[in-house]
Amino acid sequence: MKVSIITAALNNRDTIEDSILSVLSQKYDDIEYIVVDGGSTDGTVEVIRKYASDTPLAPLDRGEYLKGRGISQWVSEPDGGIYHALNKGLKMATGDVIGCFGLTEPYFGSNPTGMITRADRVSGGYRLNGVKRWITNGTLADVAVVWAKLDGDVRGFLVDKGTKGFTSVKISDKWSLRASVTAELFLEDCVVPEDAILPDVRGMKGPLSCLSQARYGICWGVIGAAIDSYEVALSYAKERKQFSRPIAGYQLVQRKLADMVTEITKAQCLTLRLGRLKEAKKHRPAQISLAKRNNVSMALDIARMARDILGGNGIMYAYSPGRHMLNLETVYTYEGTHDIHTLIIGQDVTGIAAFE
Repeated sequence: MKVSIITAALNNRDTIEDSILSVLSQKYDDIEYIVVDGGSTDGTVEVIRKYASDTPLAPLDRGEYLKGRGISQWVSEPDGGIYHALNKGLKMATGDVIGCFGLTEPYFGSNPTGMITRADRVSGGYRLNGVKRWITNGTLADVAVVWAKLDGDVRGFLVDKGTKGFTSVKISDKWSLRASVTAELFLEDCVVPEDAILPDVRGMKGPLSCLSQARYGICWGVIGAAIDSYEVALSYAKERKQFSRPIAGYQLVQRKLADMVTEITKAQCLTLRLGRLKEAKKHRPAQISLAKRNNVSMALDIARMARDILGGNGIMYAYSPGRHMLNLETVYTYEGTHDIHTLIIGQDVTGIAAFE
């Protein structure tokens, strides 16, 4: 099936382009991406990229496109569900809309397939009932991607802020990731339109493919926390004098610093290699699990060692390793716990699943 998309000529064209292709390349092999020429008055369009397609585009009517001030429009064979999802995705890419991802539930974290949240078909759409917990940006989001079971299959639904029956409550009593807005989402007879369902996404493959992207990002992010912890500890150790010299001159401290820089370098090499595989589309989910498991554990250990080198000062706000240490306790758990990633790797190497 051939699909063509047009979008307004905006300053952040590259962001929109990347967003379109990343969404649609998972579904279609033949995609044309075009942009309306903002300075054109004769209805022509400027072709800025063609993805897996050599078919030239015919001129399109700018007036038709601009009507309604939509951000995107299907040129051929429209699909309401995909259009709705793409429209929301593009608005998030441009920063006009904030989104959140509702998968985890109060009683189902590591086992999301057991989710209780349900969707039922009703006249004109779907009725959602359930609770989601630990949802980043849940109270800030303009739209939530909520995963629920419809006729036994896990499906994704777009729920707009303000929809009747949809509420979000901030989780405030945290001592880790305090800067992150975390929430519970409550869906009580919340009815969404028919085009709110994500098309052709069934089962856990949909949400887990998103989690793979997030886990890869974590692999790099925790390296940054480890580097900062190391650098703060190193600087402090060079300046802090005890007995006859800076503590950096003592063997026990040097051992810790040597371990830190070694583990950081190994994690950098591991994640760079994973990135190269990802670029070549040769990576596997178990490889991402391996990197996430290794790097988060590494960063947490380094933050703890750095706090130790800082001594009593390590618990002060003025020094970042203590903050990294607390935040990494969360990262150790979210996007797949350390133990779950251990079992994913174990299944990959043995061929035997140790979990249901």
